[in-house]
This record gives sequence, C-alpha cells and structure tokens, in this order.
Amino acid sequence: QVQLVESGGGLVQAGGSLRLSCAASGRTFSSYATGWFRQAPGKAREIVAAISRGGGSTYYADSVQDRFTIARDNAKNTVLLQMNSLKPEDTAVYYCAATTSWTMGYMARYNYWGQGTQVTVSS
Repeated sequence: QVQLVESGGGLVQAGGSLRLSCAASGRTFSSYATGWFRQAPGKAREIVAAISRGGGSTYYADSVQDRFTIARDNAKNTVLLQMNSLKPEDTAVYYCAATTSWTMGYMARYNYWGQGTQVTVSS
C-alpha cells in the first residue's frame, strides 16, 4: 500500500495563496492516480482535483477551475496543490488520496487517504 501525509495548510486572507503538499511512501507510487479532496463543516467531502499516474491528465472541480493547480513529482513521491485566489468558501480540511483505478475523478475509487490538513480563508 501507499501512505500519504498532507502538509501546508494554514490561515490565509481571501485572494491569497497556499500550496499543499502530499508526501507519499510505499512501493510503486507512480502506479497510483492521486487526488485532493476537501470537507467543510456541514458539507459532504468533495473532489477538488486529481492527476493521473504519469501526470498527463488532470481533473478539476468547477469551483476551483482556473484557481487551483495539481501537480505530481513521482521521483520525489509528492503531489502538490497550488491554490490561488482563495475564497472563504475554500475553507475546509483538505485530504490527499490515491487510487489504483483508472477512474480518477470519482471519490469512491480512492483506496488510500491521508489524515488531512486544515485550510482557513478569512474575509
């Protein structure tokens, strides 16, 4: 299996930026598609962005399109989420996850999860 640990969360004002990172350990990290998910109080967990095994394909939720960028570096076993133009509604716990499935845009397909990191965006 693969183990995932998120970092980089914190407090930022609206319009600012944060970069989240996900450090992966375990065998054959490059065999997993990876994604970022978030869950805000009172809301269901939702997919934010996902990236294919080799990084050639990406998916973004409509709510973050053109503001967030997902990237991966398989040599370093890391997945990044660059978040720009942050809004208060982006406030949530953000989770990194990995899947062996080809259907990377579906949360139910993700097998492995990190512990989450808090992102808070103030007005």
